[in-house]
Amino acid sequence: MNDKSHVSLEQHACLVCGITYDTGSILLDKRLRANLERHTTTGWGLCAEHQQLFSAGFVALVECDPLRSGKASDADRLKPEQAYRTGRLAHLKRAVFAAMFNVPIAADQACVFVEPGVIEQLQTMVAPASD
Repeated sequence: MNDKSHVSLEQHACLVCGITYDTGSILLDKRLRANLERHTTTGWGLCAEHQQLFSAGFVALVECDPLRSGKASDADRLKPEQAYRTGRLAHLKRAVFAAMFNVPIAADQACVFVEPGVIEQLQTMVAPASD
């Protein structure tokens, strides 16, 4: 049985966690040929959880393994499809991020990819001192 159709449910992949989620759009092959899968991932976005955090003024720090990630382009920025996510995340308010890293961040930028150890270092900075 052929599982392909001329219609497909559009999905995006979350920039932060990498899971796919439905966008609510339907894709249609104009030639009405059965060449589309049931779900088609067409791009990047934010899942409901991370969109809510972004709207609340947070920037996601996504830890990536540089040895498993793809090579950065000439702009020295890692593309989402090149990032090998380790699963460790942290969220910082935009103002705190700009002050801590002394780097401006665009208002529409939802996340940054960081090397292993950065999130752990941040956690030690906010952990209460033991007596």
